[in-house]
Amino acid sequence: MTLMPAAFFGHGNPMNALEVNRYTQSWRSFGELAPTPRAILVVSAHWYINATAVTAMPRPRTIHDFFGFPQELFDVQYPAPGLPELAEEVSDVVHPTWVGADADSWGIDHGTWSVLTHTFPQADIPVVQLSINANKPLDYHLELGAKLAPLRERGVLIVASGNVVHNLGGLDPALGDGGFAWAERFDTAARELMTVDPTDITRLDAHRDFGYAVPTPDHFIPLLYLAGLAGQQDAATDVLVDGYYFGSLSMTSYTLGLDATVPSEPGSTPSLPPGVPADSSNI
Repeated sequence: MTLMPAAFFGHGNPMNALEVNRYTQSWRSFGELAPTPRAILVVSAHWYINATAVTAMPRPRTIHDFFGFPQELFDVQYPAPGLPELAEEVSDVVHPTWVGADADSWGIDHGTWSVLTHTFPQADIPVVQLSINANKPLDYHLELGAKLAPLRERGVLIVASGNVVHNLGGLDPALGDGGFAWAERFDTAARELMTVDPTDITRLDAHRDFGYAVPTPDHFIPLLYLAGLAGQQDAATDVLVDGYYFGSLSMTSYTLGLDATVPSEPGSTPSLPPGVPADSSNI
């Protein structure tokens, strides 16, 4: 039986859904190299609520959870079907952890579709999202990620989407695709753990730059799910692509069980649409 790969994508600016750049090309490469999954289970930074839940609707809606961007981005639809029965499978494999079934409140948010429009552009593979429980500590998410491992043997591609470094208040367009020193230090520390011993990733909360790199935990926590899966496979992860956006966002992505590395090389300087303040969007 094929063991499906898994990945963490640094999704960055929602405009990546419409752009062709080094990051989006790496996401497309991942989709081309991965076996066709039965379903995709996504842990997105943008479904950050006070509960652990999984979407269970047959036709999840495309959510445009941001503001200040061109109409072209709001027009994007990702009409992938859902897979309600996967909610029960998730609940079973993580038992006794409680997971609720969400039949109508959420859908597919931009942390998911901005990546999947490149990895699986046909939108013909069922997509299910697992929420991030904001009430739980980092260890809870690492352990929950580990519990999801059996799904990889059932044709489920597990994807986490966030950013290792995510400080919107620190964005500086003058830096283009460069990173602040503190962002690079934290991103490098995360890479050292993810590529050697991912199960140690939660100790990054003691890193001297944690407060700058992770002012809120929503975009960092998805990384813990891939780390938990890596621990169950007793394997390290590989860097798919890396880089920075306006100094204070890391675009580093990781894969598990798939060799799809994209060389680190300068890409086009990222940009925001005219008139959009750098820190105004929920990216």
